[in-house]
Amino acid sequence: MPCRGGVSPLTEAQAVDWLAQTPDWVLVEEGHRIERKFGFKDFKQAYEFVAGVSHLADAEGHHPDICFGWGWATVSWRTKKIKGLHENDFIMAAKTNGLAGP
Repeated sequence: MPCRGGVSPLTEAQAVDWLAQTPDWVLVEEGHRIERKFGFKDFKQAYEFVAGVSHLADAEGHHPDICFGWGWATVSWRTKKIKGLHENDFIMAAKTNGLAGP
């Protein structure tokens, strides 16, 4: 369930605990967001991944920052309403991992 605000963001220690469940993601901005760079064989594959993340984000009502180019995409999750991380960011990171394939 998306965070609607009114709660405190996760502490950095709490975020580290959640990070164990999201392989290849890293904490950035002193634990205020998580990020992962994905690699692909070409631009089309990267674009299709970004489109999949976009559809997922719209369905879940929670939207990441995404940057991509030929053969790569970087996805960054944080909950803007609380200016930090929420459990949902890690759930979305795990779902994003699933879109990337093996």
